[in-house]
Order: sequence, then structure tokens, then C-alpha cells
Amino acid sequence: MSAVCLLLLLLPVVSAQTYHWGPCPVPKVQPSFDLQKYLGRWYEIEKLPASFERGKCIEANYAVRKDGTIQVLNSQFYKDKVRTAEGTAVVQDPREPAMLGVSFSYFTPYSPYWILTTDYTSLSVVYSCTDILRIFHVDYAWILGRSRFLPPETVRYAKELMIREGIDLFRMKATDQTGCKDN
Repeated sequence: MSAVCLLLLLLPVVSAQTYHWGPCPVPKVQPSFDLQKYLGRWYEIEKLPASFERGKCIEANYAVRKDGTIQVLNSQFYKDKVRTAEGTAVVQDPREPAMLGVSFSYFTPYSPYWILTTDYTSLSVVYSCTDILRIFHVDYAWILGRSRFLPPETVRYAKELMIREGIDLFRMKATDQTGCKDN
């Protein structure tokens, strides 16, 4: 099957994602990342579109399991109910602990989940990208906060960091965090 045919077959799959021609950018990640400080609840402030995140009040909770893997529990309010998805994250290379892999199914490989920067107490900037035959790539980016709302200057700082690292934010949108119930 030619690359063009494959591309045409894959386009409907990635239409709710953000895709670009060429290979993934390779941004710098958080130096000396401390997973223990990162654990806990993070709220989604802004993101590049993702088919699996269409609701509001989106948040992620990270906790270490007994086997050393990281439980990822995502939740969102969508179509009048709370929907959750549980996944597993792993540190794939102890020399680069900010470059996690995450999967939400036993049948799929780990996808990149790279923490570009975090102060652990208020802000985290996360990026994920998958090359498709180095012809194009599908990427995701998130600005996360420990609270549902971040000051505009913090969001601007996060966006500027991603742009400097070669990440296209044209389709980035704010996540609706209004009217949410806290657990």
C-alpha cells in the first residue's frame, strides 16, 4: 500500500487530533524531574484537540501503584455524566524520568507523555507526539494546573515555552472548568 493511500485511510482517524507534516519536534523536558512531587491531581487548563477529551471539568490524577507503575485516572463531564478512563504510565528510561510513556489499554503501546516543565505546585506543561512513517505526526499538548484556573500570564508563559520548542499551538483551546464539582 502506498504512503498516500495509507495517509488517506488514516485522515478520518486523526481528524479530531492535531496533525502536521513531517516528523515530531523533540522538545527539551524538565531536568531533574521528581515523580513523587508530580503525583496527585492536575486540572486541564488548555489543550490541543483530542478525540478522547471532549467534555468539561477535565482532570487527571496520578498515583504510584504497588508494582511501581503509575495509575493515571482521567475524568471529564461529558453528555451529562462523569466519564473516567484509567491508564498506566511508566518511566521508560530512568535517565530521563520526565519522558513517561502512557497507555489506556493493554493492547496499545505506550505513547509519549513528556513533562516539558513543571513547578509541581501550580503548573505543568505536557507534550505527546507520534510519528506516522515520518510523513506526518499527531501531537497533543496540555497546560495543566493544580487549580482549575491559572493566571493569564502563567498560561502565556506555558504557550511561549511550547512555541520555542517548535510545537504548533494554532488549534489550542481552553478547557471549560466552570460549574465543576470538586471531589
